[in-house]
Amino acid sequence: MKNLIILSILALLFTTALHAQNKVVVENESDSLITESQDTVLLKSYATRYNPRKALLYAAIAPGLGQIYNKKYWKLPLVYGGFVGIGMAINFYNGLYTKYKRDLFANLEDGYVNDSDRRPGDTYTTKSYRVAVDRSKRSRDFWIIMMGAMYILQIVDAHVDAHLKEFDLNPQLHVSIEPMMEQNYMLGKQSGFSLVFRF
Repeated sequence: MKNLIILSILALLFTTALHAQNKVVVENESDSLITESQDTVLLKSYATRYNPRKALLYAAIAPGLGQIYNKKYWKLPLVYGGFVGIGMAINFYNGLYTKYKRDLFANLEDGYVNDSDRRPGDTYTTKSYRVAVDRSKRSRDFWIIMMGAMYILQIVDAHVDAHLKEFDLNPQLHVSIEPMMEQNYMLGKQSGFSLVFRF
């Protein structure tokens, strides 16, 4: 008897839930929800104008183009400033590398093959030149890798930024730094600042 009552209540709830799913069209200025059938829900919003794949492709073709596509123009100086700064570091260490390598070869051509030998008027020995060549080459190669990382970072930034266009931020979310005083049995009275999140 109990099972029959539970089954009839579940059947009643199930039929009313199916009956309530009719075609619903809600139109707003910025968002609209269109339910075509019981299985399909189409959501059109402001975020549909920003395709993350397009942002990724544009940023891969030309650095900064993905940020322009996402209308984040304030990121352009960061992207191009990063590329210019890293390019200057590569140029600087490449100049040191070629200078030290040229001086090392001049040392070896003049017959100063031993590590303790140096040309007259030169402050570096052959061993010092070898170390300087290795260090400047390593630094140049590091900054070349950083250039690749900067390129990938701006691509990822454009892609993630296009995804976050549909993220709705709670307007009541607040973060603040406030003074704090606390009485602790182990440490005594403490004062400082705390980071407070309000949702």
